[in-house]
Amino acid sequence: MTTVKEFVHQELNQEVAAISGHYVLVKEARLPFHGRQILYLVGHATFDRACCGDGGCAYALVAGFIVDWKARTNDYGLAVSLVEPIHGEAVQREIRGLIEGRETVHQIQFH
Repeated sequence: MTTVKEFVHQELNQEVAAISGHYVLVKEARLPFHGRQILYLVGHATFDRACCGDGGCAYALVAGFIVDWKARTNDYGLAVSLVEPIHGEAVQREIRGLIEGRETVHQIQFH
């Protein structure tokens, strides 16, 4: 059974405060993959209020396979796409390799 989830597109380049710093989503991208498209985001996090020191990282968040691109708009005016989460270690490993070839990130997370 395939699970489809809603993905709310956020405004890019908007700083979001977090408990130990802040993060910014800087890029939204679609990646071709075996006849389908993958939606992922790239962001930067800065840890400048943590008790254990300062730091930061660049990361990618993989939303999933695109089922319906910007299918509707929510009550806040943000576009909503339908995505299928990506499961399976081998598939995720292949996708990680593709993203690492395109982006300079420290980690890649699947949602």
